[in-house]
Amino acid sequence: MTISPDFTPLYSLAGGLIIGLAASLYLFTTGRIAGYSGIIGGLFKAPTVFEKWRWAFVGGTIIGGAFVVRLAPEFTADLSATSTTALVLGGLLVGFGARLGSGCTSGHGVCGLPRLSIRSLVAVGVFMTTAIVTVFVRGLL
Repeated sequence: MTISPDFTPLYSLAGGLIIGLAASLYLFTTGRIAGYSGIIGGLFKAPTVFEKWRWAFVGGTIIGGAFVVRLAPEFTADLSATSTTALVLGGLLVGFGARLGSGCTSGHGVCGLPRLSIRSLVAVGVFMTTAIVTVFVRGLL
């Protein structure tokens, strides 16, 4: 068995630590859970003066991602061979799943599991099982 060149445990560890640190800082400074689907969902409610942080959070994510693409493109996925239709459909399915599961992977996996949430444990189990089956089926095609 050979190790794939895509196997990058140190980068993965560093990314996980940064995400965990960011989620922890967010929780300790705002008292809110950094679940991205909940933050996005709040953008579509009646705006209040206290809700501008949602736009800052989403804007910071987009700007941060743009910096990574520009300054370190080797850390980003090459989606040039993926159709726009597939990307849009995938995004809609992820959004639907996050709504159906009462949260996204960041909310359940990064923030829910450390709080020992049973709902998050079940959600992460479903996410991971679905991902494993998808990769397996995709590998057969």
